[in-house]
Amino acid sequence: MPVYMVERDLPGIKMEQLAAAQKAAIKAGRELTAEGRQVRYIRSTFVPGENKCMCLFEAPNPENVRDANVRANVPFTKIVPAMDLTP
Repeated sequence: MPVYMVERDLPGIKMEQLAAAQKAAIKAGRELTAEGRQVRYIRSTFVPGENKCMCLFEAPNPENVRDANVRANVPFTKIVPAMDLTP
C-alpha cells in the first residue's frame, strides 16, 4: 500500500500537545478505516529546532490521509508520496 508523508509546521508546540495530536491522528485513521476508507498512521519525526514534524501514513490515496488529518484537527502544510525505508 502507498505511504504518504504529512509535513507540518508546529511553532511553539509543547510535547503534550504533540502527543495529543499523534493520538488524534491514530484515532481518526481507525475511524475512517472502520467507515471503509483505509488509512493507518505509521509514525512521526519531530525536529524541535525547525518546528517541523513529518508523519507517515499508509493509505490507498492521499485523500484518505488528508481527511484523517482534517478529522484529527492537526494542521499540515502538504501531503506527498513517500518511501518508508525502515529495515
